[in-house]
Amino acid sequence: MNAGSSVEDFFVHRRPVDSTLIRSVGYDLASSVLEIEFITEDRIYEYFDVPLSIYSELMAAESKGLYFNEYIKDMYSYQQVD
Repeated sequence: MNAGSSVEDFFVHRRPVDSTLIRSVGYDLASSVLEIEFITEDRIYEYFDVPLSIYSELMAAESKGLYFNEYIKDMYSYQQVD
């Protein structure tokens, strides 16, 4: 990174998922950032300090929306991606 760069300059590759709530999910192992694109809001959010196990369980969950609401929403700090 150069002097003007910030942590927000990284790129997270999201994969499409089968869900009525979530369009795509990505995870950056180096920064422990989980990135989720929602269908209903058509917005992308980054969730910080998320363990790899949570990402793995989300991707394996039969209902990704239910898993998100139970184990991620309101559990990690987050920000909307511009």
